[in-house]
Amino acid sequence: MPVFEYTGVTAAGKKVKGVLDVENARALRDSLRAKGIFVTEFGEGGEEGAKRPGEVEIKLPWAKGFSMRDVAVMTRQLATLVRAGIPLVESLRALAEQTEKPALKRIISEVRQSVSEGDALAKAMGAHPEAFGELYVNMIRAGESSGNLDVVLDRLTEFLDAQMGLRSKVIGAMVYPLLMVVMGTGIVAFLMLFVIPKITQIFEDQQAALPFITVVLITASHLLGKFWYLVIAAIAGGVSWFRKWHASKEGRRKWDVFVLRVPVFGPLARMVAVSRFAKTLGTLLSSGVPLLTAMGIVKNILGNTRLIDVVEDARANIREGESIATPLQRSGEFPPMMTHMIAVGERTGALEEMLDNVAIAYDAEVNGRIQAMTTLLEPLMLVGMGVVVAFIVFAVLLPILQLNQTVGA
Repeated sequence: MPVFEYTGVTAAGKKVKGVLDVENARALRDSLRAKGIFVTEFGEGGEEGAKRPGEVEIKLPWAKGFSMRDVAVMTRQLATLVRAGIPLVESLRALAEQTEKPALKRIISEVRQSVSEGDALAKAMGAHPEAFGELYVNMIRAGESSGNLDVVLDRLTEFLDAQMGLRSKVIGAMVYPLLMVVMGTGIVAFLMLFVIPKITQIFEDQQAALPFITVVLITASHLLGKFWYLVIAAIAGGVSWFRKWHASKEGRRKWDVFVLRVPVFGPLARMVAVSRFAKTLGTLLSSGVPLLTAMGIVKNILGNTRLIDVVEDARANIREGESIATPLQRSGEFPPMMTHMIAVGERTGALEEMLDNVAIAYDAEVNGRIQAMTTLLEPLMLVGMGVVVAFIVFAVLLPILQLNQTVGA
């Protein structure tokens, strides 16, 4: 059944947009007319939707129009419907009807249409990588093969929730320091460009010998006020060069190695990657995805080329009959505790459980590190801003004190 995207006007004159799967254009008009909507534009959704005479093909915006949380909610609802024994096509229809995001509604409708035409759910979802990634599709495929689709959907929901929680914690920990840096830089720039020149003009008129720190402040203010565009150009050029260098294969590799070696932040980045690796691999294996396939998927979500190379080498060694823990331990990039727990899991046949334990342990470690960093960064940044402000204050006050002493004498 075709999926139509439409624009219409209600009886109250309000403009509305939406997605609806009906047999043809006439059925679309009749269905919307029954809801009190007059159709002004419509077209078939999807890349293959042909535009007909008198119809306007409606394009989705550049942004995909939904978040990972929307996908997680949809996955949880689909698991509930499948567990209740409702046929898959009917479950997808119900999801499409209640989903509020038009972009996601269109995708679910197209998935439902593909499934109703005989495609497997994994294949239908694989046609929409903007919503369902490789990990998601492979887990769905494993769930369909094993007959445990509802269980796999539950695991997917838990996995997506865990990933969103971890991402929110990391981003939340960085927001405050970045905000402090931006505000502090703005305040100092304002003082240097507008306040200091007016104050120091008084000192220059007196033609008195100025303290060294006052001379430094006046010189810096003068250079910044006269060549501010060069400063901005230098910053923009540096950022542009770094982005270009970072986008290159060699640059990205060197940067990722550097990140893992940086004090404080390096261990945190490694823990986040290890937690993501363990959680994802455990979820895939417990869902029935073969080990080599799971390793191929996991390497793409680490976000660090050095660790990706290590996992790819481990995958090649596993193909030749080696265990998982040995090549990871040999690389020196994965923590000894993790490789030891994986080795124990392989020997005891409880690898999935051990990977879950690793993920839980490192999630807790990441949370502790983030809280400690946040607690430590706040006073450090306040001290740094205080030093800058104190420098400016002393540079301004010292000449004033000298003038008072001269007048008093």
